[in-house]
Amino acid sequence: MPTPSLLVPFYEHPAERPDAWAALVGAAPSLYGVVLNPASGAGPAPDPAFADAAGRLRAAGVRVLGYVDTAYGRRPHAEVVGELLRHRDWYAVDGAFLDQVATAPGALAHYRRIAVAARAAGAATLVFNHGARPDPGYEAQADLLVTFEGPWDTYRTLDLPAAPHHCHLVYAAPAGFRPATPVHCAVPGAGAHPWGTLPHLPEPAR
Repeated sequence: MPTPSLLVPFYEHPAERPDAWAALVGAAPSLYGVVLNPASGAGPAPDPAFADAAGRLRAAGVRVLGYVDTAYGRRPHAEVVGELLRHRDWYAVDGAFLDQVATAPGALAHYRRIAVAARAAGAATLVFNHGARPDPGYEAQADLLVTFEGPWDTYRTLDLPAAPHHCHLVYAAPAGFRPATPVHCAVPGAGAHPWGTLPHLPEPAR
């Protein structure tokens, strides 16, 4: 059985890409988790298609993580927590994928409060997407830190640490390429919407 190592941010609607969502369900043994992003967050109201997709992933044993943009610490605490609760109540997510997380130590208190609220709301898994290497103080707040997000042309020039609690998200990546971290994702998509493509892996389970 493959090691569950792929964290997949797939930002496409299940009604428009049903085959792709089915492929994710079929690849469940290789998935660390899937980021659920109905409308750059939970959206203004529940979306039945995303609720169904989340349910199928959970039934297959896949973590479902609700997407929440934190605007590098500029988004108020109450807004972030409200969105965490909507993801929980509408989609029964297993945890949260916090995007645009600050890297500097000055924002640590803000994110510590968010992490406490997320855990209290039932988030079993918490991912911080910094997109770059953050201050070490963030390591105690989340289960996984995304310490790189960007194109393969940049990634291949860097010598980044690959700790077990780090994740690298790479787009515009060639087939067969795998980032250095145990949990990762590499997709062929590029441009303004790279996370509208599935990774080269997973292969559907047989």
